[in-house]
Amino acid sequence: MKQLIVATGNPGKLAEMQEYLRDLPIALELKPPEIEIEETGATFRENAALKATTVAKATGKWAIADDSGLAVRALNGAPGIYSARYGKSDRERIARLLKELENTENRAAEFICAVAIANPQGEIVLETEGKCQGEILYSAKGEGGFGYDPIFYVSTEKQTFAEMRSQLKRKISHRGQAFAQLIPLMGSIF
Repeated sequence: MKQLIVATGNPGKLAEMQEYLRDLPIALELKPPEIEIEETGATFRENAALKATTVAKATGKWAIADDSGLAVRALNGAPGIYSARYGKSDRERIARLLKELENTENRAAEFICAVAIANPQGEIVLETEGKCQGEILYSAKGEGGFGYDPIFYVSTEKQTFAEMRSQLKRKISHRGQAFAQLIPLMGSIF
């Protein structure tokens, strides 16, 4: 079984990646806490690659990283790579986004997730990017999920991410799309 270091200190993110990669002979492990990564990339793809490269070089092992967020068309792609820093809590981030949109009619948005895998030398060997199209509601709807899920409405499913069953969300989400592209490619390196 191959070991893959996940470039995060968040056990929830590790569990989420394990769910996507559960059918592969891979053991995931959190990065050592002393490895700090400054996300200085201008895109999700750059940040995912930066995280994977940093952890691979520091540990001398294969590493995987992702970076994701919400891009709203009427806000020129904001909050984008700053999605997690758009407020101090999910509630504040949602409130800020809704205030900035106010009565804007164009509420088109997309969630984006980039995933990168680096070899032990820190070279990126695989990269994918998944997107899920939707729109921003005027108010929150649903109790599940986290982050912007209660205001991200997917018209093909006629519900927000916060209303979806986790199995459906995993399949159609930006992260689900990125991992669906990644998994068939992983056989070439593991």
